[in-house]
Amino acid sequence: MTIGSTILVVDDDAQLRKFLRTVITGHGYAIAEAGTVAEAISTIARLHPSAVLLDLGLPDGDGLAVLRAIPAENRPSIIVLSARGQEGDKVAALDAGADDYLTKPFGAGELLARIRVALRHRAGPAVDEIIAVGAIRIDQPRHAVTVEGREVHLTPIEFKLLVELARQPGRVLTHRQLLVAVWGPNAVEQNHYLRVHMGALRKKIEADPARPHWLLTEAGVGYRFREP
Repeated sequence: MTIGSTILVVDDDAQLRKFLRTVITGHGYAIAEAGTVAEAISTIARLHPSAVLLDLGLPDGDGLAVLRAIPAENRPSIIVLSARGQEGDKVAALDAGADDYLTKPFGAGELLARIRVALRHRAGPAVDEIIAVGAIRIDQPRHAVTVEGREVHLTPIEFKLLVELARQPGRVLTHRQLLVAVWGPNAVEQNHYLRVHMGALRKKIEADPARPHWLLTEAGVGYRFREP
């Protein structure tokens, strides 16, 4: 728990805000609230919250307008909370800068877990030379990977893909984000690159590639590295 972190709830549903207020304050976080796009943008500029829980369907516009209005510097972590469950909505929100996406209705436990992940990522991805997540250890200078002490040999693309995911465990990375990070901006339409290399990577990392434990698929959206 990050005691003292301020969470901004942006939603025009008073009942939901009441529920979130109880959950958030009950776990040591401070809370601020907004019911419109304009209020959200103003409150973020004034309070600089650590995280924002953002509804997409607001009375004065789409919640994506809030995402686009937040400057990149000192940007809060943003978790979209929306009744829109379509893959296209999730991809649009994540590509616009959201850190995570929860479809309504959701449980308090899951929300709190997502908040903890988002707050850990606020300072940016880890830049440690050694990344150790669960049974997987990645030595970046040596370009070496071990799984439960067993060394696995990865191609340069597989290694880069694994690093991108493992340095942000628990966070969904969209197809577009991974394609740009690994292959560059000219590859944003080449989703088959990901399918092929993810399949090969799972065969080397997972005990059962057909039922992956570490490299999880977010259907139609992207991939997530499981938190240990």
